[in-house]
Amino acid sequence: MPSLQDQLRGLVYSTEHGDICPDCGEPKDACCCAELAEQARLAELDGVVRIRRETSGRKGKGVTTVSGVALPEAELKALAKQLKKVCGTGGAVKAGVIEIQGDHRERLKAELERRGHTVKLAGG
Repeated sequence: MPSLQDQLRGLVYSTEHGDICPDCGEPKDACCCAELAEQARLAELDGVVRIRRETSGRKGKGVTTVSGVALPEAELKALAKQLKKVCGTGGAVKAGVIEIQGDHRERLKAELERRGHTVKLAGG
């Protein structure tokens, strides 16, 4: 792990190119770090969509999380919008995981299987 001095020494801005990406050192408009991170996220998925109900960190409010969907970020947001419409509730996409408010595991499982995904109900 690099020391704090090494972490703080990187170039941040250039008058010639503008903002510089701290990871690859390229100008922000030519940076491909986000694309590489998205490809890495998609590569480590096993093809099984997992649906679970969670309440931790949400003050007792239950949400249904859908993880493992092998879609790029834009298509994942579109799928989340359609799933929220099917359930009639709100939700969000955070770090590649779709969160739907409430307990809608069975409804989401049926909808995702209808769309051709392999689905498992995970957790309690």
